[in-house]
Amino acid sequence: MSTEIITLMVWGEDFEQELRPLIKAFYPGAQFQVTKETWDGCPVKDAASFLRILKEQDAPWDYAFLLYPQEGYFAARGKEGWQAGEFHHIPANAQRRDYRNVMMRGFYRMLQERSERVLPWGILTGIRPTKLMLEHIEAGESESEVRAYMEEEYLCSKEKIDVGIEVAKREHKILSSIDCAAGYSVYIGIPFCPSTCYYCSFTSFPVGVYGGLMDDYLAALEKEIRYAGDALPEKQLHTLYIGGGTPTTLSEKQLDRLLTCIEENFDLSHLKEFTVEAGRPDSITKEKLAVIRSHKAGRISINPQTMKQETLNLIGRRHTVEQIEETFYLARELGFDNINMDLILGLAKETPQDVAKTLEKIGKLSPDNLTVHTLAVKRAARLTTNKEEYEGLEAKDVQKMQRFSSEFAAANNYYPYYLYRQKNITENLENIGYARPGREGLYNILIMEEKQTILALGAGATTKFVFHNKNQLERVENVKNLKDYIGRIDEMIARKQNFLARFGREL
Repeated sequence: MSTEIITLMVWGEDFEQELRPLIKAFYPGAQFQVTKETWDGCPVKDAASFLRILKEQDAPWDYAFLLYPQEGYFAARGKEGWQAGEFHHIPANAQRRDYRNVMMRGFYRMLQERSERVLPWGILTGIRPTKLMLEHIEAGESESEVRAYMEEEYLCSKEKIDVGIEVAKREHKILSSIDCAAGYSVYIGIPFCPSTCYYCSFTSFPVGVYGGLMDDYLAALEKEIRYAGDALPEKQLHTLYIGGGTPTTLSEKQLDRLLTCIEENFDLSHLKEFTVEAGRPDSITKEKLAVIRSHKAGRISINPQTMKQETLNLIGRRHTVEQIEETFYLARELGFDNINMDLILGLAKETPQDVAKTLEKIGKLSPDNLTVHTLAVKRAARLTTNKEEYEGLEAKDVQKMQRFSSEFAAANNYYPYYLYRQKNITENLENIGYARPGREGLYNILIMEEKQTILALGAGATTKFVFHNKNQLERVENVKNLKDYIGRIDEMIARKQNFLARFGREL
């Protein structure tokens, strides 16, 4: 079966970036061709003349979507011919976002009719839907006002508005007790893994191939840590997150070396949360957990993704279900009382019944946090680059899987506290972090809602500087390549130094 071609023609103002993800949500897996036209003085006066002009542009495309925003017309073409729509009622003083949303709603309704599909998040295509809701709650609007806004402006479903508002309210309560502007957070990346999972596109390197660079990487990272410890002297360090990759691919000695360097260079006296994403059970030992515990990290992650062995083998995770359980109980024995576990819905060949069995096993472990991801197909992941290996293995009925997970959370005293989406996420769904009361991951809220500067260290890490007085965010990125990071560490440090020299007083 040939790949479906979606041809987007944009006439006049360019809304390609807004339309592309919306169309792709209705037609997942399709390829895009984009043509841009500028029609000065185009004789488009009404829908009839618009259609007449479109017929002159006939071409052998599977589908075509055309837009001429200046006059307020858009159209789609299928095998049955052209269908045109209009969007009007745009105030003369409207901002681009208002204009965009009117256009997107009209386009959405036409796509919905043609595809006979409904997107749970309506016209929202960004990764932070709860950020919109939180902004309105912080502005003092009532819950009913926020609901009406999300339904009318973005065509969101009642189910997604419900969970979004619940998350936003919980975030608002947590963030109200913190002076975000007075503090900052630190992310430290360890870009090594035991093996690369088929869905992964993060900056990570298999330790079997790149393990010989670990000490050199740590030396470069320690240099960046020593700089970062004094980079924001007027602010308090609120949260510290060590992620990856898989931090526990480091040896016991290397972990101790890293954590000691952090303690020696950062003032941890105001720290509200310290997380180490231990991650893969096949990289975790009692000795490594003891090192993490001795350095006062209070929150860890042990991430199974699924509790079905056949799936673990298929996606490239070289550990057993039994190892997941053994590692979890070992962490409990060592005193860890805030453990997160990650699951992914939509993995190859899995069914809702498989997810139900995974949740049953997770329930017996009773972690303090449960983060439920929906599979997102990334361009750089093996699932995409070697897609012929996984053809026909797609999971079915992922929305039902998600419903099972939300029902499980509600029945086991877990509450949603942060939410985000990704490009090409399965069935246009989302990722949700659940937690027992008082066990919410503060770093997760801060990074998703972009409420605080996050100084990011390591290969592929992106620092986000938040300007609270201007409601503005600026990024400073580190190189992703492992050898480049090691060889160019002085340049990575200089990037942050130069930015702070220019704008540090405004943070």
